[in-house]
Amino acid sequence: MSAAGAADSGYTGLEGFVRGFFGRPHVAKRVVARHQKRQENAHYPSRETGKGESRKLTGWAVLQMAKFIHTADWQIGMKAAHVGAAAETVRAQRLESARRVVQVAKEQNVEFTVVAGDTFEDNAVDRVLVQKVADILGSFPRPVYIIPGNHDPLVPGSVWNHPAWKSHGNVYLLAEASPLEIDGATLYPSPLGEKHSLKDPTRWMDAHDSKRIAVGIAHGTVEGVSQDALDYPIARDAATRAGLDYLALGHWHSTAMFADGSGDTRMAYSGTHETTKFGERDSGNVLLVEIAERGRPPRLTQIPTGGFGWESLEEDIREPDDLTRIREMLELKADPHTTLLDLRLKGVLHQESQAELARISEIIQARFLYGRVDTSGLIPRPDDDSWLADVPVGVMREVARQLQRLSDPTGTDDRPDYATPEVATRAMLELYRMLQETKR
Repeated sequence: MSAAGAADSGYTGLEGFVRGFFGRPHVAKRVVARHQKRQENAHYPSRETGKGESRKLTGWAVLQMAKFIHTADWQIGMKAAHVGAAAETVRAQRLESARRVVQVAKEQNVEFTVVAGDTFEDNAVDRVLVQKVADILGSFPRPVYIIPGNHDPLVPGSVWNHPAWKSHGNVYLLAEASPLEIDGATLYPSPLGEKHSLKDPTRWMDAHDSKRIAVGIAHGTVEGVSQDALDYPIARDAATRAGLDYLALGHWHSTAMFADGSGDTRMAYSGTHETTKFGERDSGNVLLVEIAERGRPPRLTQIPTGGFGWESLEEDIREPDDLTRIREMLELKADPHTTLLDLRLKGVLHQESQAELARISEIIQARFLYGRVDTSGLIPRPDDDSWLADVPVGVMREVARQLQRLSDPTGTDDRPDYATPEVATRAMLELYRMLQETKR
């Protein structure tokens, strides 16, 4: 319910907001009383975080509840070489989607934003990009808390040493693995200082004795999540083990949530804000996190921020009309200019379908932001000898002709016992695949 809706119902201010959120008057009164007590005890020291067992960072509006945006893995400055000529457009879109994250944070009226690592592709990115990212985050009128990830670890000469981070008073680099008190909550950040490690970055976190909403921020691989290499392993029960209300994770590019033993979700990957490659299951999002009070399970809302669609299609070709069907489907695709397409074809290629195959390639190249067509899974019909023209003259072509003859089940009288039609067909198709490989 909006603030206006709460006012219309006869309740205004914080109590009206909470009534709208929970729909229960007794919860509203309890939260209002807690909020009033916080205001009475609020502290407003300087912006400097200092060092020590527990740091404080206040001076912003006292929180009615913990409501924030969780994002990660922007990887600004990625090369995107895998999409050829579209790379520059793809790189620029990551900045546009970063602006969209800030816009979402404003629209949702959150109190702060968390960036859980890998803001940059690496520490060698153009420093102009560092300033651009700082300016984007600085355009959010409330605090932004960032931790370095394994792509952009906090090391001498890193992107985090750039003066851009001093140009905006609301952007905070969390460089220490120690609790940080902000108004209404305590953050437990775990900044990374190297690209690879087998240490769990959340092991130090312990919020069991805290009476404040506890939010962890970490970057690593949750147990059971498939990764090329195990970096910074994080236990699936890390949030409950540490007594956190929520653990904001980065590193995995798809949105993923992890329920604890009671079925509550207290830790999640937001996923990258803009898809980075084909095959990412559910990327291009941020998470809106709302925690009503200490100990209450957070409410998580997935909000899309990505601007480009990355589609992977795998199609079986059995009849000549199948390629016509695929071509017609592509012609009806909405927004091809913002779509990157990976089309993989497998099955039997009929000679009369060659023109449709060429037409598909033309449509993809002309209309889509990027597209590739993988035809390595296509094989010629056994009774189609047009492909023999591509076989080098000599022994190989003679072998190909013999295999084609032996693959015919109506076959010849001089067929060897071992050369069944099935064996001959498999051998012929293997030869065809080898020839296709030599063309690449």
